[in-house]
Amino acid sequence: MTISVDNNMFYQTLFSDEESNVYAVLDGASVPDIIQNLAKYKAESICLYRGELDPELAQTAPYLVHLTADSELTDWVLSGIGHHWGIFAISKANIKDMRKHFRTFLMVYNQDDEPVYFRYYDPRVLRKFLPACNKDEKQDLFGLVDKYFVENEAGKELLLLQ
Repeated sequence: MTISVDNNMFYQTLFSDEESNVYAVLDGASVPDIIQNLAKYKAESICLYRGELDPELAQTAPYLVHLTADSELTDWVLSGIGHHWGIFAISKANIKDMRKHFRTFLMVYNQDDEPVYFRYYDPRVLRKFLPACNKDEKQDLFGLVDKYFVENEAGKELLLLQ
């Protein structure tokens, strides 16, 4: 399923289930002034990295953001579609449980068994990675998530991944 971002359909689709929460995992490396904007919009958000971060790392870290219908925060996040700011997830879970879930994917091991960061929250990564996963990997990646949405390559549509 693809949803055009040129109309309101993507907004309605994200918020179609009143029982579910809408989250964005934003990539600080792609989002200009992410910390300042999250503060400006009084976002319910949390960094996926633990502890006190160096300011430069904090500016490029991934952030989990709870979105609500008809908010300036949501409008700002949706304005990033087409600029690979992040991914969207629909879940009934709370933000604390979602952070725990998303943190489990931050580090993976390469073929030399060395830990490397996995930037799954970049829509260019997730839209290629998820279809290549086997059943167990998909089950792990979804976990608490009912649906993922990512922008397509052209940045003109949202793709439903489930």
